[in-house]
Amino acid sequence: MDLSQRTVEEVVHPTAAFLPVSAETRPYSEDVAQPSWEDSLLNPKNRIDSLDLPDAPLWRIDGCTGLGTQYYAVPVCLPRVPPMRMDVFIPENQPARIRDQLDLHRAFHTKDALRLSKLAITKHIIRTLQSWTKSTFEDIDAFERFYKSKPFGSRLVFENLSLDTGQIRVRVGPNHNLELQLLSLRRLTALWGEILLPLQVVDFYDLHVVSVLHDSVCLVRIRGELFIFKALVSGTKYLYHELKTLCTVEPHANIISRPIHLISKVCSFGGKRAIVGFTTFYHRHGSLRDILPQLRIHESLRREDQFKWSIQVAQALEHLRTRSSIYYPDLRLDNLVMSKDDDVIMVDFEQRGVWCEFAAPEINAIEYMRLIAIDDRMPREVSTKYLEIMRDLVPDYDSLQEDKYTNPQDGYNASWIALSPKEQEMAEVYMLGRLMWCIFEGVSGPQKAAVWQSYRWESALEFPEYDRTPPPLRELIDRCTRGTRPNLGSVIVRQQSQLLLRHHSGEQLDAGQVQAAAVDHWVVELKWAEEFLRERGRLRKLGLWNDNFYDRPRLQEVLEALFKIQTQYA
Repeated sequence: MDLSQRTVEEVVHPTAAFLPVSAETRPYSEDVAQPSWEDSLLNPKNRIDSLDLPDAPLWRIDGCTGLGTQYYAVPVCLPRVPPMRMDVFIPENQPARIRDQLDLHRAFHTKDALRLSKLAITKHIIRTLQSWTKSTFEDIDAFERFYKSKPFGSRLVFENLSLDTGQIRVRVGPNHNLELQLLSLRRLTALWGEILLPLQVVDFYDLHVVSVLHDSVCLVRIRGELFIFKALVSGTKYLYHELKTLCTVEPHANIISRPIHLISKVCSFGGKRAIVGFTTFYHRHGSLRDILPQLRIHESLRREDQFKWSIQVAQALEHLRTRSSIYYPDLRLDNLVMSKDDDVIMVDFEQRGVWCEFAAPEINAIEYMRLIAIDDRMPREVSTKYLEIMRDLVPDYDSLQEDKYTNPQDGYNASWIALSPKEQEMAEVYMLGRLMWCIFEGVSGPQKAAVWQSYRWESALEFPEYDRTPPPLRELIDRCTRGTRPNLGSVIVRQQSQLLLRHHSGEQLDAGQVQAAAVDHWVVELKWAEEFLRERGRLRKLGLWNDNFYDRPRLQEVLEALFKIQTQYA
């Protein structure tokens, strides 16, 4: 089954349990019927004319998100590029001949600039933007005036995809809705008090993009110095929640320091000067996600560092819980960057959460309910049922779904807000267990060939298999991850850019069979999730619910165990 947005809805998400099985019978093997001349790649009209980049390209692509539909486009033709985040958006549904020739299946799970630059779609976008820029604007000065005049987060929308770049229609989509959601410094001060006063306010156009690292993160230069610029082109409520959190959390050596600058920009309508983002310190050594496999490959992953990093993360979590009463649902290797002293620094405090491979089963149980409740493809009776479950779990659920920032104390993550503080701690312990497994095995993630994202160095090892972890650590990790359930990866795997049945990867199967296997998996999981939440609710009303249902160790116990095991390997 090819990777696409449809794949997510029909296989990867629990919504698969309620969608009809696809009638698609396209087999996986190469032994397929020959296409007609009209559809054949031998027909010149069905082939890309060229993928050669221009001698002097006007644009660069720094990354990709949105399951291969959103590309971070940087106009390198400008002497100074403000972080406008005018990304390119391409239509998702494409015929097979276009998806295959433009590598759209691979773009679905490829995020980083290095590997993305080798894909046909990246070169095709650059060639299209080159032609569009030259044909639309009189000169570079005219293009620069256009570029800087648009609202932050506006889009370059490819209304169609064609193998002929000259046939692609490019439309500019101004993001006026984002400007309406942005708040001024005065408004934020009225909400939060004086916590922002120590921060220097810098004008948006004083920032110069060096590279786009993520859909919400740019590396920028301000007066010659490098900083991380954090801003969101949608969901600004998460940006303001993170800003408030970083300005109020008690400092810790292994938590990102408080913001350095507030970045303000005048909005197109009404002249409002809004806060569009903030800057933080730039840790240039990258994240553990990329560092760990490199150290493992070169046999330079030291036991003392593995213990140090595990202890630092556990101490940071304990600090957040005991000193600031904050839950941290975003614990994964991407969010642990390395300092110049080889210490881990925890980043990303939007509190949106992680995908199910890292999340605790009790979190996943609630998240399954939420994903079905918000999906407009669900039958009305189905969405209504799960919406009522969410409202029962989180009384303020409806207000949390609004786009407007409302200054909530606990953020917007309904699945975590539904839990008591102790339940949240146990969910953090679960994530810590999975993280320690990655650290001691030296891999980028707990699941090999994850559907959402491929890594530059993918391991053949998968949680809960062990190879390099010392026996005492294995016992601790197993205690931390009690309650682990078989995930979708136990049934369906990604092989390059296809979804296959794990135990039938050599057989000729069609997409409908893969979807049917996903349906079976999700029916079982949803039955468990509903029964778990129903029993939890019943026992809570009776005052008999155990907030540590899976009998995991507390964070302090994990720390004590780590220190004890560390002395054995000193």
